[in-house]
Amino acid sequence: MLNKRAGVSSLVLTLLFTQISAVAMAQPPATQPVPSGLVAIIKDVPQDATLDLRALSNPYITGVGLQIRWSDIEPVEGKPNWSKLDALFGAAQSSKKWVQLFVFPGFFTPAWAMKDVQTDSFAIQYGPGKGTEMSLPMPWDSTYLNRWFAFLKLLSDRYGSSPAFREIAAAGPTSVSEEMTLPQSPEDLTKWKSDGYTPSKYIAAWGTVLPVFAADFPRQYVALVVGEPLNINERGKSKSGEGVATRQTILDQAMSLLGRRFCLENHDLHGDPTTQHADTSFVMSYSGRVIAGLEMRCAASLGTCSSAMGAAGNPPLALKISITKGMAPNDAGQHINYLEIYEPDVVSSTMQATLRYGASLFGR
Repeated sequence: MLNKRAGVSSLVLTLLFTQISAVAMAQPPATQPVPSGLVAIIKDVPQDATLDLRALSNPYITGVGLQIRWSDIEPVEGKPNWSKLDALFGAAQSSKKWVQLFVFPGFFTPAWAMKDVQTDSFAIQYGPGKGTEMSLPMPWDSTYLNRWFAFLKLLSDRYGSSPAFREIAAAGPTSVSEEMTLPQSPEDLTKWKSDGYTPSKYIAAWGTVLPVFAADFPRQYVALVVGEPLNINERGKSKSGEGVATRQTILDQAMSLLGRRFCLENHDLHGDPTTQHADTSFVMSYSGRVIAGLEMRCAASLGTCSSAMGAAGNPPLALKISITKGMAPNDAGQHINYLEIYEPDVVSSTMQATLRYGASLFGR
């Protein structure tokens, strides 16, 4: 059932639940095996003509996840460049790896798809380009979402029947990635209030997006990557805890819609004991009830990431500590189904023993 909480119209939630239930009844189960094992995360580099696909040859890796921007696939409306995705799916089938797609709209919406869309300017909050001011479409803008849906249909038509294509992350009411997060500095919150953000608008946007993913990718599993939505209530006022309640409502509707095809993820796994991330524990608590996955905060073999991952100056140990934390059983004795590791760690010769250790945990 949907989480009918104070602050969000019961009528809005009832209509969403009715719509989602109708779509869910028409959906067949995924025809792919459950996502599992170690997954190599590779990032598209727009200025490079090809993807770095070395990680697919690693024997400890069972799947590969690609992070790529919508604007880099379809810079011209209706004329997507599939060359990198074609190479990915071809290599995955040859190496017998399964594929997960993370396509980023939000900040990375093509210029043509921003025309006549309500937008505001925000700083990218993390990742490449952090701090850069860019235009962000409002998560609920129907013109923006409908153009996104048209792209998803093209994506589905081209790759939906691929035997390697196992999972896709839902996105749309998002910003810098596929994660359920929006810019939320104090200055950002002021902008959102002025832009008309309310929890019911945000929930309704996801209530529109999730059925599209369910219908366009019937053979695949669909992931919701949790973060914490904005702490703004229906009256446009700041309220602590509002984002957590909003997230739970969206999670409930996703579970109702997708059933056994639903995956829950968080992308901030690390082994640093001095900083804990509640969203990681939240996803782990769902292990056994839904398909659950975690992604590393960063690549331990790069820069200062080993410190953030729990073992400064010792990348293999940092990665091992993080893997051990992510694979720990929850209170019900269940652990996550898959664990995503960035490509630099997958191809590093010094990390192979650690990867072997991680892969062994899934065989127990």
